[in-house]
Amino acid sequence: QRYVVGKYFEDKLLNILENLIRAYYQKDKLALLNQINVELDVVRYFIRLSLDLKLSTVKHYEYAAKSLQEIGRQLGGWIKSQSK
Repeated sequence: QRYVVGKYFEDKLLNILENLIRAYYQKDKLALLNQINVELDVVRYFIRLSLDLKLSTVKHYEYAAKSLQEIGRQLGGWIKSQSK
């Protein structure tokens, strides 16, 4: 299970990165940025689930949660600037 969950995170995060790069070059960014935000929330829930299932340690969870929170903060700022 640990490998499967790790692979899932890796694939999701690479997909998020790819879409962030695509959004950078698109003229109408808002729709894609909102989609990325949803993907980020899904990853957050799965990170929490991996802790609950004891597939990761508290230390790993804290690092991932802080990193995802920072990404979400930056993404939220980008969405806010595009909404104007």
